[in-house]
Amino acid sequence: MTDLLAAPAATGSCDAEEERRLRRELAAVYRLVAHFRMTDLIFTHISVRLPGPDHHFLINPYGLLFEEITASNLVKIDLSGNPVEETPHKVNPAGFVIHSAIHAARADARCVLHTHTRAGCAVAAQEAGLLPLNQMSMEFYDRVGYHDYEGVALNLDEQRRLVADLGGHPALILRNHGLLTVGETPGQAFLRMYYLEKACEIQVTAQAGGAPLTVPSAEVCEYTAQQLTGTAEADFQDDDAVELAWSALLRLADRIAPDHRD
Repeated sequence: MTDLLAAPAATGSCDAEEERRLRRELAAVYRLVAHFRMTDLIFTHISVRLPGPDHHFLINPYGLLFEEITASNLVKIDLSGNPVEETPHKVNPAGFVIHSAIHAARADARCVLHTHTRAGCAVAAQEAGLLPLNQMSMEFYDRVGYHDYEGVALNLDEQRRLVADLGGHPALILRNHGLLTVGETPGQAFLRMYYLEKACEIQVTAQAGGAPLTVPSAEVCEYTAQQLTGTAEADFQDDDAVELAWSALLRLADRIAPDHRD
């Protein structure tokens, strides 16, 4: 694999103001993931691809807790893992392998978010995977991929299988490993992860109760998924939900971690 602390490559063409905005939003996502207790010390990763033909993307500096991440200390690398600006920080090799593959393959996957939570790992260890047991999980009904565990993601050969298993889905369950979501914006990727995590928590809790579980019909699950993704025919539409929720979360990030903007 390419040296992740090699000399910087040529600078990309992303507008400076747009990069500043994306840095702040990505830093906010890191702080929100920490706030909602979805971290794994310095491990796991969230990335944002910057506009422009070079496919440069931002990712966390390896070794910092999510609570320490700011807009300015995010590391900008290219698809080969080379830093494109001077930085004292390393990049998690597994983060590079996973995120660079998805950014290269999916134009709409501008933000990629990966976690190792207790509930997410528990569901990732279950043969049936995510079950449509609640309204939150139905957003992902027939819309989540599964990738079999191959060991720690340190081999480039795994990239093609990971991308194939994700397909066009908004989420991926890495079996025996964790959860992954993608989004056209940091806000969309975060909200998908927030609700995928909640769906996993509810599933594990429901299973722990020991009572028989009720599963709605496939028709109801599919219709609910269409409602939650804005593609269903219904009397009302909630087209502002993601924007309103993300605006509220940015206000929360400003309150709990105002230094994320630095």
